Amino acid sequence: MFIRVLFMLLLALNIGGASWLLFANRPQSEEAPATDPGVPRLELLAERDNAEGDHAELASAPESPADLLNDQCRRYGPFQTQADTRAAMNALTPLTKRIRMREEHATQTRGYWVYLPAMPSREQALATARTLSAKGVRDYYVVTAGDQQNTISLGLFRDQGNAERRRAEIAGLGLNPKVNARTEDLPVYWLDFALAGTEPDDLASRVANAGEARMQVAKCE
Repeated sequence: MFIRVLFMLLLALNIGGASWLLFANRPQSEEAPATDPGVPRLELLAERDNAEGDHAELASAPESPADLLNDQCRRYGPFQTQADTRAAMNALTPLTKRIRMREEHATQTRGYWVYLPAMPSREQALATARTLSAKGVRDYYVVTAGDQQNTISLGLFRDQGNAERRRAEIAGLGLNPKVNARTEDLPVYWLDFALAGTEPDDLASRVANAGEARMQVAKCE
């Protein structure tokens, strides 16, 4: 009998304790401040940039179609490298309302090849080479493989005038050499921009080391 009473008492105590833990009101802990008193809150760079961007967007209204029609637009180039294009962009940006770099591809001459066309056989190519040697020509090469096999190369030249003089020299020996321009598809870069005001007289001269770049009037886009 005593054991049963003790068991019921312990059971009641356990039920009461569990109910108190489950339903009792707990004081809510106060959240610690993010910074100490007097210390400014840290601000992420992205948050600051977004806020400034929003203010800037609201501060300037977009241009109307009429404003765009009054723009004076120019096309400047070509530049051979991105570094030269960026340097020109930095020099012109203070004078423009908007400016952008654009890439195009152009076929450019990389030199001139003087040669005797391929012979029907290697023996004929070697015989012609011996003829050249006998007449005092030393700078030549017989191509022995590839698409130009049995061709006799007479030199590569950067300047077309030098290539033509070499061709005339070999033609004077009774042969029929050819001159072939060597071309390559390379990227070139242009700047498209709209002026912020009247075009200065020395606009193009503002850019150092512009090379063959030229200023052109362009249609505004």
